[in-house]
Amino acid sequence: MYTKKVMQHFRKPHNYGKIRKPDGIGKVGNIVCGDVMWLYIKVGKDKKGEEILEDVKFETFGCVAAIATSSVVTNLARGKTLNEATDINKNEVVKHLGGLPPIKIHCSILAADALAEAIYNYLSKNKRPISTKLQKRHKRLEQERMIIEEKYKDWTKEP
Repeated sequence: MYTKKVMQHFRKPHNYGKIRKPDGIGKVGNIVCGDVMWLYIKVGKDKKGEEILEDVKFETFGCVAAIATSSVVTNLARGKTLNEATDINKNEVVKHLGGLPPIKIHCSILAADALAEAIYNYLSKNKRPISTKLQKRHKRLEQERMIIEEKYKDWTKEP
């Protein structure tokens, strides 16, 4: 059973769509459940001159929980510094939604990972320093992607 907040974010997701000329893009997926998420970021500066996420949007092909968690992650990330946004995790997402069924917790991990990948993409494209924590997370996601692509190569190759 989904909470009222989950259903609100599913029915009227916040920040759905693409950013024109995004500064960073994160794409993650789960071959087991079929969810795929793209998260787009636009980086700006706050009054102190720190880089912040000025805009965050998503496109998700997935279930109720996948769409709701994507919506929440974009809300939580907007206006945060890159480091603050990188620290958004599944616990924060699930808490904001008032809970998720245990079998749907992976959706909150995917949404947070998509955000981290968009930040990683931005930093690497701009030859900026990347924290060890973010590098490790990216490496884990890359390894998972490679395992999936190898295991399902007949399904994932282009025609």
